[in-house]
Amino acid sequence: MTMRERFAGFFARSEPALPMGSHAAHRAVGRLSGVQQTPRELDPFLIWAAAALLLLGVVMVFSSSIAMAEGNRHTQYQPTFFLVRHVIFLLIGLTAGAMIFQVPIATLQKSASILFAIGVVLLLLVLIPHVGREVNGARRWIGFGFANLQPSELMKLGVAIYAADYTVRKLGDMKSFRRGFLPLAGVVLFVGFLLLREPDFGAFVVITAIAFGILFLGGINVRIFGLLIAVAIVGFILLIWLSPYRRERVLGFMDPWQDAFGKGYQLSHALIAFGRGEWFGVGLGGSVEKLFYLPEAHTDFLLAVVAEELGFVGVMTVVVLFAIVVQRAFSIGRQAHSIDHHFAGLVAQGIGIWIGVQSFINMGVNMGLLPTKGLTLPLMSFGGSGLLANCVALAVLLRIDWENRQLTRGGRS
Repeated sequence: MTMRERFAGFFARSEPALPMGSHAAHRAVGRLSGVQQTPRELDPFLIWAAAALLLLGVVMVFSSSIAMAEGNRHTQYQPTFFLVRHVIFLLIGLTAGAMIFQVPIATLQKSASILFAIGVVLLLLVLIPHVGREVNGARRWIGFGFANLQPSELMKLGVAIYAADYTVRKLGDMKSFRRGFLPLAGVVLFVGFLLLREPDFGAFVVITAIAFGILFLGGINVRIFGLLIAVAIVGFILLIWLSPYRRERVLGFMDPWQDAFGKGYQLSHALIAFGRGEWFGVGLGGSVEKLFYLPEAHTDFLLAVVAEELGFVGVMTVVVLFAIVVQRAFSIGRQAHSIDHHFAGLVAQGIGIWIGVQSFINMGVNMGLLPTKGLTLPLMSFGGSGLLANCVALAVLLRIDWENRQLTRGGRS
């Protein structure tokens, strides 16, 4: 068993799918549109874990934002301002997810290049003055009056689909550096260049992890992958060291108390929130740090409010729920591979990498294990684009799971 097979199999503990030949799989795909779609044919663990994270996110966004909404004239002093917007975004995301669930995975594969090209165009539009909206020195959003679209969030799913399609098309060239690795690396670097122009270093890290993680699982030469990791580490170090504000963040992360009112302000207050929470928290709504002490309490540092109000038990609940979602994503991907549905399998595993890496970085930042970086907690933090992208990704994952079950049933009949 190869290293990548062990890596993928580590997350897979579901019932084994019946192996099918590629011709049988293609015949079964043709029958998918005629099969009734029912919730009983979907993964209950994935559904309940994702639903719990979404619902807990609604509660914690309201709890963490109520004071800020009451005291800000831009929110018209309405305590439910962020709650209402978050619920609206969630409903839009669930509606979009329900629509995407009706789209066969084969259609997504045919549209992979188009979806990726649309994402690149949106990233280019963000950089155009008066089109892209600038907030706190970063130009990451396209304004639509009532809401802002953050293309980098949608690009994460676009990269997962494109990288999976690329890997399937290039399966025979995965051992070649020039034909297998280099083309996708060039595309990812171009996307990274656009993201760093915004700048959005966090999204660049996540997108890079998705693309090269899919390459690894798709069979890229291990030596090439090892070289890639080494180059990536050196590249990220240079990006941090050559950028003064990134360098200050890293130095502040190493000792936030040295400048607790400056570059270590966010992290120091996040650590205070974790300390106050102890085992069971101070109680829902009882956070002090959310009272204008902890910046971005309802977005990047939502977990710190969870820690303060719900304690160690609340944080561990969130960690376990994310672990279930990631494990189910890898399990669904492995099942798709076992029935020769390789594109779907790589997309599922790419979504698992996306949610796993981004949630790990966000949690690490909140706990002081990683330098401060502007990444939201998937499925939970306030943010329309992120919530929309997460709901659509879950819908794609559920569609893959549903097709796996139909393909398996077709092979047994």
